[in-house]
Amino acid sequence: MRIALAPLNPTVGALKDNETLIVGAIERARASGCDIVVTPELALSGYPPKDLLYRSAFIEACASTAKRIGENCTDGITLVLGTPLPTDPTDPGSGAANSLVVYRDGELVDYYDKRLLPTYDVFDEDRYFTPGARAVVFEAGGNRIGLAICEDLWKGEDAGFAQRYRTSEDPVAALETLGVEVLISPSASPFVLGKGLRHHELVAGCAKRLGAHVLSVNQLGGNDDLVFDGHTLVYAPDGALQSAGGLFGQELRDGLHICDIGASRSHTDDPAVALDDEELLYRALVLGVRDYLRKTGFERALIALSGGIDSALTAVIACAAIGSERVTGVSLPGMYSSDHSMVDATELAGALGVRCLSVPIREGENALAGMLNPALVELGQAPLGEELPDVAEENLQSRVRGVVMMALSNRTGAILLTTGNKSELAVGYCTLYGDMNGGLAVLSDVPKTLVYTLSRWINGQHERLGFESPPIPQRTIDKPPSAELRPDQKDSDSLPEYHILDEIIERCVEQRQSTKRIIDETGIDPAIIERITGLIRRNEYKRQQLAIGIKVTGVAFGAGRRMPIAQGWG
Repeated sequence: MRIALAPLNPTVGALKDNETLIVGAIERARASGCDIVVTPELALSGYPPKDLLYRSAFIEACASTAKRIGENCTDGITLVLGTPLPTDPTDPGSGAANSLVVYRDGELVDYYDKRLLPTYDVFDEDRYFTPGARAVVFEAGGNRIGLAICEDLWKGEDAGFAQRYRTSEDPVAALETLGVEVLISPSASPFVLGKGLRHHELVAGCAKRLGAHVLSVNQLGGNDDLVFDGHTLVYAPDGALQSAGGLFGQELRDGLHICDIGASRSHTDDPAVALDDEELLYRALVLGVRDYLRKTGFERALIALSGGIDSALTAVIACAAIGSERVTGVSLPGMYSSDHSMVDATELAGALGVRCLSVPIREGENALAGMLNPALVELGQAPLGEELPDVAEENLQSRVRGVVMMALSNRTGAILLTTGNKSELAVGYCTLYGDMNGGLAVLSDVPKTLVYTLSRWINGQHERLGFESPPIPQRTIDKPPSAELRPDQKDSDSLPEYHILDEIIERCVEQRQSTKRIIDETGIDPAIIERITGLIRRNEYKRQQLAIGIKVTGVAFGAGRRMPIAQGWG
């Protein structure tokens, strides 16, 4: 039996476009002699459809489109299609199920509703869906084929939330009692560094437990803050990997991963497992930027180039995503900008083939200071810049830059990409309505230490990645990071070294450890830990006004982390 796994890249809500993708996959699978073609979870609606699922017209449109595809496009082939379905077709207000429909030769064979609904991190499926209550097995090619959807197989074990299902019925156990020979599990599992290896372990364990072939296909592409890697896995009944591919669209034939169940095979490895974290991160960020712009209708991007590492890495990712001809850099020298920063920004733009504008902001700073100083004096405050450090003056410079960049964005129609990293956002080293301005925060889930690691990796792999020379100037990597908002400023003036800062942030944010536990386990100066964890708590109000960012770690500053702003815990 030949099965085609189709890691499609749908756009949420674009049913006509998604229908075209699905029908194309069916036709290619049929032409390749496949008996079955499988799409990812909710391939027809795109994942996650969020509050579109509250609109009965949307659910009805998904159901009718799935029916049209199934009845008109499945001659000689079995289709397993992910789509929302109404829980009661006779009642438009009955709610929805996260479903698979199975069609063959224009006839509905069966349907399956997802049984375990994740509601943690970025997932809200209990909010939208009614869980299924039955196991489904159908016959194809002389095999008993069972269905599971994403969490039905993972059971939270890939994300550290297995305790949620301790008292839930195990969907895989129900299939085991029915004697399945092949388990098909479509998913829409967002990319997180390290999760792919865990999925291998879980699928292999499931195959051995069932004594059956287990096939998994993930959605591909970016939808808002989430990136899906398109990974496909096929494990044999003895728990050996039979084939794998599809990672970020690689190792596919005509967009399909085709496998022959029951054919002779030799042990194989997944080339994706051998990839460095840096390569996985790079692919995820490039895909996330490319799809966010494409799916929201932006063709061009703007980036403020400071000569620093964050803006340099953001520019590289943007050029890889949409092409250097569609990216414009802007240098915004102010009163404390160093000569080397402007030189480094120009060198970066030259290496990338990016047009670079220069808009000095000194005149704007002076004009605003002239407006504000009389009011400050009347309030009994010192004029801007008279006493250093002056946070108000520093933030004013950042906000002048933000105004300039947004004006250029408004006039040109290009999206402004913000460049702040996770470390800065964690402790509030960013300016509201200044450097936080923009439509997409590319590095908001990338810690500063990883920014440096990824930048060095890109320079070392530049030819393979399509750059003629190492794109990021070496001085940008080597020099101490600085916001350059006051004389001789360095990040280390007010922050610990980034490897220390990032360990505290990772423990506090991703592992949700208490301040006391971080002190007990790390040996870091307790005063530093208390100060940093305090900054993380106090700056929640900034992060909740941040542009949407691309999630690549277990806990990002976004929809999956819902902390109160006004709170007294900790």
